Amino acid sequence: MRTSKNSVPKLLIIGAGFAGLKAAVEAAKYNLAITAVDRRNHHTFQPLLYQVATAGLSPGEIAAPIRGVLRKYSNVEVLLGEVQSFDLDRRKVGLRDGSELSYDYLIVASGATHSYFGHDDWQELAPGLKTVEDATEIRRRVLLAFELAERQAHISGHAEPVHFVVVGGGPTGVELAGTLAEVARKALSRNFRHIDPSTTRILLLEGGPRILPAYAPDLSESAKKQLEHLGVQVRTNAQVTSVEPGQVRVGDEVLPASVTLWAAGVRASSLGRKMGVELDRVGRVVVSPDLSVPGHPEVFVVGDLADVKDAKTGQILPGLAPVAMQEGHHAARNIGLDLASKSREPFRYLDKGTMATIGRAAAIAQIGKLHVSGFIAWVMWLFVHIMFLVGFRNRVLVMLEWAWSYLTYQRSARLITGSTRLPGWNVQQHEHEDRELSVEQEHERSERSQVVRTA
Repeated sequence: MRTSKNSVPKLLIIGAGFAGLKAAVEAAKYNLAITAVDRRNHHTFQPLLYQVATAGLSPGEIAAPIRGVLRKYSNVEVLLGEVQSFDLDRRKVGLRDGSELSYDYLIVASGATHSYFGHDDWQELAPGLKTVEDATEIRRRVLLAFELAERQAHISGHAEPVHFVVVGGGPTGVELAGTLAEVARKALSRNFRHIDPSTTRILLLEGGPRILPAYAPDLSESAKKQLEHLGVQVRTNAQVTSVEPGQVRVGDEVLPASVTLWAAGVRASSLGRKMGVELDRVGRVVVSPDLSVPGHPEVFVVGDLADVKDAKTGQILPGLAPVAMQEGHHAARNIGLDLASKSREPFRYLDKGTMATIGRAAAIAQIGKLHVSGFIAWVMWLFVHIMFLVGFRNRVLVMLEWAWSYLTYQRSARLITGSTRLPGWNVQQHEHEDRELSVEQEHERSERSQVVRTA
């Protein structure tokens, strides 16, 4: 390290997701001056974002202020800022406002974002689910689809069933599809006068031969059956070729879509490309066994941004919260070993199992050779996710909300915020509203001008 004899080494952590927070908490044990930087002021518990997107929970129940989480660690500071550049030779990180932060050690844990496989123009029509903002936008579209159908039926006496298309049969897609089925058939079943939400059609499209491909085939098949029991139509080997307003194309087949949701892929954060180091084919940083960047032992990359291979299987570790947390902890621990003049240790992932929820009392769990599905798996999933939630208050609130939802089938966060427009829905009505709005705006401008002339 290039630090003076009496100075405290500076550790800079980029990102306060699962990996970044775990790194900060572990590193706080050592004689380090730690700065955690994130472009948002809150940590989001991403595994429960789908509950916000489907109106089961409010954003505040799955998010916690970063400062609050790290407040008890006196050697940790928190900065709100967006990283724009890296100078690894000078050990500097540039922020969007032009300022620079120096470091002796750097941990980059900036995560991942959506991948539209070269069709970024689809993002506006098919939002993904990575942030609180994504979740509230999906919630807006989902609830708005029912409201617009009700209005259309009230005016014309007829409305087509609402169609939801979820693209991607991984855990996020399965969770969204299953929960949407519950919302339509249970939570909203008696809330409308002119439409029947239970007729809602929910289609889950997976480009591969089976959903949840990371799980054993028997669990994948169990998940498919549980989804179909909820009323979800599952189609495999169905690759989307186009996303358009109000519809999705699979080859030459046109599928109606009141709302299209994207859960088909992720790509590493763009910060990896700005580091000037070796990347894999999807933009993850290739790291050494100790999670450091080759040629820069003071720089670590962890979480979804890191290309880390399992020591046993040789496969790249998936972008899961347990993986990220263990990597963040290990990177900080290796820095501690440096400070103690001890040799670093290679990272080895301890697989404690994986779970995916499908709906109310429906889930699958894979723990080594143990495969569990149905209600027992759902209880296991529920317990694990409650325990992982940051903050005691969040755990209590989520438990109360889920208990209420389980007993009553109600969704307590059914708020539509922002625009009341939906891509592809009743274009003529939107054009009429645009004309009315333009007339109102012109009238307001005329009135303001009259007031100014009078004054």
